[in-house]
Amino acid sequence: MKKLNIYFTAGIPQLEETTEIIKLIQDSGADMMEIGMPYSDPVADGPVIQKAHELALQNGMTIEKLFLQLKSVKNEVKIPIILMGYINPVLSFGFEKFCKECSESGVSGLIIPDLPPIEFEKNYQKILKQYNLNFTFLITPETSEERIFHLDSLSSGFLYAVSSSSTTGKENAVLKNEDYLSKLASLPLINPVMIGFGIKSKEDFENVTEKADGGIIGTAFVNILLQNKDWKIKAKDFIHSIKN
Repeated sequence: MKKLNIYFTAGIPQLEETTEIIKLIQDSGADMMEIGMPYSDPVADGPVIQKAHELALQNGMTIEKLFLQLKSVKNEVKIPIILMGYINPVLSFGFEKFCKECSESGVSGLIIPDLPPIEFEKNYQKILKQYNLNFTFLITPETSEERIFHLDSLSSGFLYAVSSSSTTGKENAVLKNEDYLSKLASLPLINPVMIGFGIKSKEDFENVTEKADGGIIGTAFVNILLQNKDWKIKAKDFIHSIKN
């Protein structure tokens, strides 16, 4: 079975609904989840997730609040939780303090797209290992084979393969880049490969995961949380529709 990873931004639709969404994602059959830490300048994200970041910040979401929420459901969550965000808020919080909080809150890994590999190796890799946290790097269709191997060697948990070179949720993202997906499947990589960006349906999910280990759905799920008063039913149905 291909793994389904669901992303959402912490602190939406309402500040205190994060824990409800965490439990819903797990109970609906997802294999893992990514929780976005709201930031005022989410450059790698498209309009939907940018809007989610804005709303979460307006709602008063902070890293401190997120850790409190995670601790409150820690014993109920059995699937991996990965925190995704940008390096600035993490550095403001204090990197080691952040990792310590992650390990005490049931977080299993991090994705920080704007942390360069060289910085990671020099300053942060040891700290992550100390707190037993995975770290995932992103690759794109433009990433050279040599660099893919390097990022794979630095990653643990999984390797995040961006389906196309665009921001998240782009309508015109080329979802099934055959050459790229075949190339990734043929490389002797250490980590499982998860495909993200642009997956909106079961058909998309099955298409991109033919040659990969799983898929990541963000924008389509966040859209449900932002646009529907009865998001609980719709979010559950959406995950069921992908998994069943």
